[in-house]
Amino acid sequence: TDLKNRGVNDLFVVCIDGLSGFGEAIRVAFPQTKVQRCIAHLVRAALRYVTDKDSREVAGDLKKIYQAASTSEAEQALDEFDQKWGGKYPTIGRQWRLHWTDIIAMFEFPPAIRKAIYTTNAIKSVNSVIRKFTRNRKQYPNAESALKLVDLAIHEASKKWTKPIVGWKAALNHFAVLFEGRMPKVTGQ
Repeated sequence: TDLKNRGVNDLFVVCIDGLSGFGEAIRVAFPQTKVQRCIAHLVRAALRYVTDKDSREVAGDLKKIYQAASTSEAEQALDEFDQKWGGKYPTIGRQWRLHWTDIIAMFEFPPAIRKAIYTTNAIKSVNSVIRKFTRNRKQYPNAESALKLVDLAIHEASKKWTKPIVGWKAALNHFAVLFEGRMPKVTGQ
């Protein structure tokens, strides 16, 4: 709702962490939005239940799920995961099935887009840079000064963003087809 109040009219894909109710709130405010659960958060949460001895193998078997080529292959990999690990770690398969709708949203996209939307880590990286810039400053003379500092932090972080997103043109074409009629019109081209 806050995003709507700030003028956001549409979201195509939103990658969320495990915050309770976040996906439902997005769906209420933006019903056409595809909600993708952060795979890195799911894997980390799953590995909390796993012994050190099994963690590498469990992580590898989870990777077969989220790196599958299609939803049906992912479902098959999840079934195989449950057959192999369900007796020892039953909570993992249960959690993945509970959030399955938000896990498989990425399978509607080609691999180049999946790589960009499967985790919230890029956002966390930007937030980390902003926190580093604002950590030692507890008070600001006004909101404008705080925004200038955040802008400076983002500008500094952007110096490290040297590589363009691999496959972005192909991803943009896919978005244009998938979200036909919703893509913003670019003027001056």
